[in-house]
Amino acid sequence: MNVLAIDVGGSKVTLAVFEDGQMILRETHVTDRDGGKEWMVDKTMAVARSWSSRLRFDRCGIGFGGPVNYARQRVDKSTHVSGWDDFDFPAVVKSELGIPAIIDNDANVGALGEYTFGAGAHTDPMFYMTLSTGIGGGIIVNGALFRGADSFAGEIGHITIRPDGPQCLCGSFGCLERLCSGLWLEKDYGKTPKELLDDHRFVQKYVVDLAQGLKTCILLMNPARVVIGGGISKAGKKLFDPLKAELRKQITNWSEARIDVVPACLADDSVLYGALALVDELGK
Repeated sequence: MNVLAIDVGGSKVTLAVFEDGQMILRETHVTDRDGGKEWMVDKTMAVARSWSSRLRFDRCGIGFGGPVNYARQRVDKSTHVSGWDDFDFPAVVKSELGIPAIIDNDANVGALGEYTFGAGAHTDPMFYMTLSTGIGGGIIVNGALFRGADSFAGEIGHITIRPDGPQCLCGSFGCLERLCSGLWLEKDYGKTPKELLDDHRFVQKYVVDLAQGLKTCILLMNPARVVIGGGISKAGKKLFDPLKAELRKQITNWSEARIDVVPACLADDSVLYGALALVDELGK
C-alpha cells in the first residue's frame, strides 16, 4: 500500500510517500504566510500531483498545525496562517487525487508517529509535545490517541504560565506558546531559537517557563514518557539537561511521578510517520 503523508505546519509544508511502510519520497517547502491557505493547498496538491504521475496512492494522512475537529474531519482554524477556518482538507485531497484522506492536529499525529515508530514506543501513557513555530500536545492512552470530547485535548501551548504575561495569538495572556514557541522567541529577542539556545544563560531562564507547562502535564496524567519534537527540540542536551533539572526542582519530592523527558527520534518526520499510522483509522 502506498500512503501519501502531508505535514502542514506554521513554517513549512512537507510531503512524503510511504511504500509498504518505507519512506520513498520526501519534499519540503517553506510556508509563504502571505499566500495564506490558498498557497499552502496549491503547493501541497502540486507536489502530490507531480508524484501521482508516476506513483499510485492508496490513502492519505494529514497532520495540520492547528486545531482540527477530528469527528467532522475539518480544520477548525489556524492562528498562524489565515483562511483555514472550517476547511475540509480531506475533501480537496479526494477531489484532486481520488483517494480517501484523514486529518488530525499535527501534535496528535506526531504523538502517533513517535508512539508507533519512535521514542515513545512501548511507553503508555505517553505525552508528545511539539516545540516549534507553535506549541501543541498529543496524548496516548491505552495505545490510542486521546482527543477529548471536542478534539481539543492536549493543547498544552495555551495553558497560562504567567497571567500578567504578553498576549498570545489565541487572545489570552501569558500562554506557554506565547512565551516559549519559536515564532515568539524570534519576535521577542530578534534571534533565531537556535541562536538563543546556544546561550546558556538564556536557556536557564527559558526552561523555567517550559517546565511549568510540562509540570502541569506530568502531574495531571503521570505519563510514562514525555517526548518532545519540533525544531527547538533539536537543541539536544543543552536544552534537555537543564529542562529536566528544572522539572525536578518544580516537581518536588511530594510527587513520585517519573520525569522521563526525551527528544523525538524521528526528528522532522514525526508527523509524517504519524500520518502513515493515522490512515489505519480510515473506515473505522
